Amino acid sequence: MAEEQIQKVKVPPPLIVKVGGSLVDNDRIGGALDIVARASRRLVIVPGGGLFADTVRRAQSDYQFSDEAAHRMAILAMHQTAELLMDLQPRLMGADSVASMRAIWRKGKIPVWLPHKMCDGDNEIPADWSITSDGLAARLAERLRCSDIVLVKSRNVAESASAFDLARDGVVDAIFAAIATRANLNWLVIGPGEEVKLAQLLGSTRSDAGGSPLVGRAGARSR
Repeated sequence: MAEEQIQKVKVPPPLIVKVGGSLVDNDRIGGALDIVARASRRLVIVPGGGLFADTVRRAQSDYQFSDEAAHRMAILAMHQTAELLMDLQPRLMGADSVASMRAIWRKGKIPVWLPHKMCDGDNEIPADWSITSDGLAARLAERLRCSDIVLVKSRNVAESASAFDLARDGVVDAIFAAIATRANLNWLVIGPGEEVKLAQLLGSTRSDAGGSPLVGRAGARSR
């Protein structure tokens, strides 16, 4: 997509919410989608690859195809998770471009990013396993000129941890840390038991309409 089209996204920019595919495996997905569906804040949902990406990893081990092919297949795994999320929550609609995101917002719905179209030919991301849906979510935030990103994950992290700390520990990929730093992103990891915080950020209750701002910059974890 041409950069001039991307620049047409209205301010204030949306909040990017990456919903980890692992939530499907541990039964947190229903509660997370409930909170998302009540959001008053403008969002873009980025689906994780989850069990569908794991299938790609196993297939690559069996058939020894290239990392580049595996990268494309893992991105399509995110599309499969998106289909699952949309079936579970009717307020969600698939979006593969900025124009489709804007059309979905106008309907009062929430776009779920289908990344293949925007990632194809993007030279700012590697075509291998060094980037996951976390790094792709950060790249989407960068392209949309967003400042805030929330990662809903299946583990809690220390408030003092930087993006590079989390990359070292395998919580996020190294590309996420690099993009979060260069794009000056505010970011936050939401783990189990932090659903109230997620609802506040998304404006999912009447008293929290508009959402709570994220603070923290250059890859430092938002408090």
